[in-house]
Amino acid sequence: MPDLTKTGIDGLDEILNGGIVSNSTTLLSGPPGAGKSVLGLQYVYNGVEQFDERGVYLTFEEDGTDLRGAAESLGFDNWQQYVETGQIQVYDKQVLLRENDFNASLELLLEELDGEDYQRLVLDSLSMFGLFFDEERERRTYLLKFLDILSENGLTSLMTTEQEVAFPDKDISMENFLTDGNIYLLQTPTETGVNRYIWVAKMRKKNVQTDIFPMEISHGGLTVHENASAFSMLNEDQSPI
Repeated sequence: MPDLTKTGIDGLDEILNGGIVSNSTTLLSGPPGAGKSVLGLQYVYNGVEQFDERGVYLTFEEDGTDLRGAAESLGFDNWQQYVETGQIQVYDKQVLLRENDFNASLELLLEELDGEDYQRLVLDSLSMFGLFFDEERERRTYLLKFLDILSENGLTSLMTTEQEVAFPDKDISMENFLTDGNIYLLQTPTETGVNRYIWVAKMRKKNVQTDIFPMEISHGGLTVHENASAFSMLNEDQSPI
């Protein structure tokens, strides 16, 4: 049985049968507004709050002030305290995009991680990460290098990416194959808003519950309900990634 890292998110660790495999990288995919960043914030925050595990949060899309506002609006009241004490290390867009050079950002991250004891990392998002590179080959090279850095430093990592559909007919991204786990956040419109769902499609080295489960986002963050959805998101001619 591999070592597991608990997310601390109600219902999610249960469908993961204990948590995410430690020292692995999991891809969080879904459309805008599905809850990817919320899950990432909650994962890092819970690491400190519940498990005494320090975290790194990389965001290409927010600055530190916006990130603090988002965290506190969700009820993560000690976020800024943890940032100031170094239990959560934030690299926001102003830092990561300063040189417009991912190699410089990698060097900065390597310098910060060297000799430090972090257990969790979130990268939000891979979609913005790709804007550093003109060629796909270069992007793949740096992504592999980055994944190696995470593994060498013993980090259990989540990476977010924009994906409109969970079951694409083509163009399945390279990230789906390179990462150890794939989790999809889904949403369907209703007359009063949206219904949200989570699907753990893959988790290497362990068994997980692969049904599609309803979830909600409220004060306190994301909650997964363990009763599987009453309907299937799969048509007869579709299959999971």
